Amino acid sequence: MSLRSALGLESSTKIRYGIVALGDISQESLMPGVRHTGNSIITALVTGDPTKASEVADQYDVPGESVYSYEQYDGLLNSGKVDALYVATPNWRHAEFAVPALKAGIHVLLEKPMEISSPLCQQIIDAQRANPKTRLMVAYRLHFEPATLDVINHLRHGRLGKIRSFSSAFHQPVDPKNHRAHSGTNAGPLFDMGPYPINAVRNLFEAEPIEVFATAERYDDGCLPMDFDHTVAVTLKFSESRVAQFTVSYATANVDTFTVTGTDAVLRLDNAYGMGKPKTLIIEEKTGQTVETIKPTDHFGGEVHYFSECILHDRQPEPDGQEGLLDVRVIEAVLASLKTGRPVHLEPCNRERRIDMKQIEKLRPVSPKEPVHVSSPSKESGKAS
Repeated sequence: MSLRSALGLESSTKIRYGIVALGDISQESLMPGVRHTGNSIITALVTGDPTKASEVADQYDVPGESVYSYEQYDGLLNSGKVDALYVATPNWRHAEFAVPALKAGIHVLLEKPMEISSPLCQQIIDAQRANPKTRLMVAYRLHFEPATLDVINHLRHGRLGKIRSFSSAFHQPVDPKNHRAHSGTNAGPLFDMGPYPINAVRNLFEAEPIEVFATAERYDDGCLPMDFDHTVAVTLKFSESRVAQFTVSYATANVDTFTVTGTDAVLRLDNAYGMGKPKTLIIEEKTGQTVETIKPTDHFGGEVHYFSECILHDRQPEPDGQEGLLDVRVIEAVLASLKTGRPVHLEPCNRERRIDMKQIEKLRPVSPKEPVHVSSPSKESGKAS
């Protein structure tokens, strides 16, 4: 029997989502896109802010009795009002909300990074495996985004020749008043922005790194607290003599790009990790340059649509718990290298699944509703979440 039949869901059923935490990523990115997925609906909210509870519920037609405080979370799990939860709490509270949901038989779409340690990631994975009717997906929105899949397709078909290197810069000037600047390393650029280049190179190379080396800087200019690294620079070694380098930062002007270099050509993607703006794909070959502009899509609506289809049709999502764990494993190695000043070797590991070109999503962008009690993390507009 399929999961859809077991749940008594008809083909026209929309998956009912509860939104756990109503910060900027929920209000400005995910929630606006749910309605036009066609297969999903928001039916419950969880927040510790009474003003958010009231005003956001009104915006999305969620009844007052379906709005819960964090202390009432168990009540939501037992209410029968949701099929799935989108968990967008601070990084270090992901397991706290994902594990009991999975144990209760509720599907979980979990923001990245999956958690702040491998053991906590494994707790989430184990909870899903113990209840195999549930689905767990880590919210890697770029796994469904046309430009990203276009790049992967070029590499798989050998357009660059033999791949040698990857380099990336992903920076934003974080507002010192934003909560990301006041929770130390666990909310700093390594955990917040690091998953983007780490996940990109792992999927572009279709391999896992075998060695990690990192260095970092803090700027004593009074702009950001000094209890976390403001800029982190990382070198990753892979098999077949491939190398990757990237920087993430809260302390510079916006930059968002990666470059892949092969023996025959060089590929660059600008606005590589961002959303809301076109992406520019440039390929430099011996025969000349190709420039392609890829229109923006609704990244968050696309990932919700994909996840709901997995639930409705009893399929395992591709960016699953293992995908999230493998990124956190690299982050842990970066932290270890920063502490010791030495390279950190990683045990060989194989990813069981890779991105399928068929999982592309092309929903049009949508405008967010007026956000309630949230602010953009960046001092500049247009930054990616």
